[in-house]
Amino acid sequence: MAGDAVAPGDLLCEVETDKATMGWEAQEEGFIAQILLPDGSKDIPVGTPVMVMVEEADSIAAFKAFTAADAAAAAVQPPAAATHAVADSHAKAESPPKAAASTAAAAAAPPAPATSGARIKASPYAKKVAGEAGVALVGIVGSGPGGRIVAGDVVAAIKAGNAGAPARRADAPHHASATGAAGMPAAMDAMPALAVLPGSTATAAFVDVPHTQMRRVIAQRLLESKQTIPHYYLTVECRVDATMALREQVNAAAAAAAAGGPKVSVNDFVIKAAALALKKVPGVNASWQPDFTRQYSNVDISVAVQTAAGLLTPIVTDADLKGLGAISRDVKALAAKAKDGKLTPAEFIGGTFTISNLGMFGVKQFAAIVNPPQAAILAVGSTDTKVVVSKAGGYESARVMHVTLSCDHRVIDGAMGAEWLQAFKGYLENPYTMLL
Repeated sequence: MAGDAVAPGDLLCEVETDKATMGWEAQEEGFIAQILLPDGSKDIPVGTPVMVMVEEADSIAAFKAFTAADAAAAAVQPPAAATHAVADSHAKAESPPKAAASTAAAAAAPPAPATSGARIKASPYAKKVAGEAGVALVGIVGSGPGGRIVAGDVVAAIKAGNAGAPARRADAPHHASATGAAGMPAAMDAMPALAVLPGSTATAAFVDVPHTQMRRVIAQRLLESKQTIPHYYLTVECRVDATMALREQVNAAAAAAAAGGPKVSVNDFVIKAAALALKKVPGVNASWQPDFTRQYSNVDISVAVQTAAGLLTPIVTDADLKGLGAISRDVKALAAKAKDGKLTPAEFIGGTFTISNLGMFGVKQFAAIVNPPQAAILAVGSTDTKVVVSKAGGYESARVMHVTLSCDHRVIDGAMGAEWLQAFKGYLENPYTMLL
């Protein structure tokens, strides 16, 4: 907050990009004179001033009324006239920059309480607190920038008894501004809205969940992939009895070892088999470029990981050169970092092939969307037991897995995709060949 002293390495704020949340650390010591953007700000262009830092605490007061608008005005001034470097940690002001009269008047005026019918400026967390407490934001005086209501204002109003409960009409559309006896609006931003379906007298409650930056990027990339990449799909059934038996032996040996060892999963075998198949059929380990097809020498497998914020694909680099234990350690570490939002760009940008495994959720078979600029993605289903014809001519039970390869037809023809699947199936059904 304004007035705080900072030292090199102190965390100033967290910045959420399309794939990760990264900390913005201070590079030099100084004092925060003013914060120009509120918490939760979205779609901020690169280069936008975020805060004012000064060298001396005595300079803080000069920026008490300084706003983002003042920073924007200072940015367009000629170099000779721009005497205040807003984002520079060495900024030192003798007098505050001159703001427009209307801005100064607005800053000097005390914040007015939110009124019914007007747009209520409140932080997402303030809306969440009000929604959970079942109170309206109308009538609460905001202490944030521009009179914005923050969570502390809601809590204070509840303790003081100044927060009222919203009154909602069940027969009113969610966009109506009907009011109850207490003058409260029928639907608040932080409360589930009510909608009446056409031709129905029943009401259906719903909540509008704002898109995160990651969700927007995922939606954009998937839409672009389906619209611009000619997909086709190949499915095979792999018998995995030998792989399951080898996995049990490897895990038993690791548990018995004095130093211990990582437990390997079926997915680790899938990653290793896919990596070796890519070396055997290198045309699949490629991407489409405007004037050429690029074939990669390295095999970097992107592994789809579901997180609370969305789908991430951290990369197991050089998977063809790593053993099952190393692959298992990499996958576990990357998945943990992905779920904590601590992946670095180098750990999720790139990759030459993607694997998406929904088998642990009981999904028997599915087709995934190609992850551009890659040319293929493997969708892995569950392992099931079925009766098959034995080599002796009788019947026996077998454990089988269905996998589907989604291909970019610009890069991978059908015969090449089938050749890759046969190579993958050979490694998975004879896992000892992966150890050679």
